[in-house]
This record gives sequence, structure tokens and C-alpha cells, in this order.
Amino acid sequence: MTGAVPRVTASSDAAAATQAEISAEIAAVAATRTGKETQPRLDYAPYRSSILRHPTKSLHQADPEAVELFAPVFGPQDVDQLEADLTIQHTGEPIGERIVVTGRVIDGDGRPVAGQLVEVWQANAAGRYLHQRDQHPAPLDPNFTGVGRCLTGQDGSYRFQTIKPGPYPWRNHANAWRPAHIHFSLFGTEFTQRMVTQMYFPGDPLFGLDPIYQSIVDPKARDRLIAAYDHDVTMAEYATGYRWDIVLTGGHRTWSES
Repeated sequence: MTGAVPRVTASSDAAAATQAEISAEIAAVAATRTGKETQPRLDYAPYRSSILRHPTKSLHQADPEAVELFAPVFGPQDVDQLEADLTIQHTGEPIGERIVVTGRVIDGDGRPVAGQLVEVWQANAAGRYLHQRDQHPAPLDPNFTGVGRCLTGQDGSYRFQTIKPGPYPWRNHANAWRPAHIHFSLFGTEFTQRMVTQMYFPGDPLFGLDPIYQSIVDPKARDRLIAAYDHDVTMAEYATGYRWDIVLTGGHRTWSES
């Protein structure tokens, strides 16, 4: 005889909300959509900490000349090609499904953006980050750090070899889980041009339950965050392949974290 699963009830603690309550909130917000909303709502109630993340006051003005003093300079002499392979950074093989993620960085007119610094970070195959704040009971992989970078080619292309990340729990609400994803950061020629976004994998059952993913209320805009399996990218007997393009401008630009 199995024991009854205890029911978690909502309380003054926002993280105590049930998945059913969060899903109901997601549906209620989606019903308010009018027209296209390609970017996430900054104040999105189902994503509990969004109230602490989005600005409620006017932005501080920065001196553009002072900012330029700290502008990054990236070139072939600064980024080694081996940094794009997250599976060779240690003495042993990391555990998990090897994957290749590739695509192009383009502008709103489809023109390639060359020389763009692309950085990635991710959880390991068990859904654990190598970070002191990630203490949930999943194993760390001594052969996987989960960070890499590359520069886009003349055609705007990038390519990473890595391990498919696992989903992981987070404390937005009771029994909350994030879909598997890879974080992407792109730099232009200065820090003020930074863009941060996330790439997801097709067919994830957690999409409908995740407030961060659902904070983009336009389904077509959400779908642009999902990579496509590409058999031509897949390496025989070694790694499966995914293709994901990043659009920096225009009406079909890729969602970014503000």
C-alpha cells in the first residue's frame, strides 16, 4: 500500500504555490495577450522573482565615453578554437549524451554577424551547475565545467561540442523544474551591446509548466528559442546535432534577458 502524497498548499511564501496554481496563472496571463509579444513580460507573476528583477525606477544615465574605456576587445588571438569544445577541458570524458550545437548569428535582414563573441554555460547531464549556489542533490561531474566560448565566422556561424544538460529543480514554487537549456551570451564591440538568452531542446515536457519560458506569451516567439535536431550536424557514432540561429534585430529577433 502506497502512502498518500502530501498536498502542498499556498501560503505567504511565494515558493509554496503548487504547480497547478502556477499553471493557472500562466493561462490567465496568456489570455491577456494582444498581438505579437516577442519579448518576455518583465513583471510576470508566475515567475515569482520577476518582481525583484525588473526595473521599477528610471535607469541611471551612464557616461558613454567612460563606458568605452572598459570596452572588451575580442579577436582570434584572445579566443582559442578549443574553447568551443566543452568535452575536452579535463583529463577524462564527461558523462552524458554528447551533442553538437551550431547555427548562425544574423541581423534582422538575414545578414551574418562576423567576429561576435559567443559564450555558453549550462548544467551537466544530471542538471547540476558547477556553482556554489547550486546545492540540489544531483552529482557533479569532475570532467565537466559547463562553460565555453567561440567567435562567429565570416558567415556568422558558431559551433559548440558539449553534453546535453539535464533539467533541474528551482524554488519558484513547489516541485518546480526548469526545462533543459543552454545559456548564450553574445557581445558586440562593447559591454553595452551584450545579449543573454537561452536555447531549449525540442519536445521537452516541461515547457508548459515553466514560468520563465512562458513569460514570452507569444507562442511563435517562444518557439524561436527551441533548437532543431539536424541529422547533417549529427556526427556518426559520436554526437547528435542541433541547429539554432540567433537573430539580433528586427521583428523576429531572439528573446533576450533584460
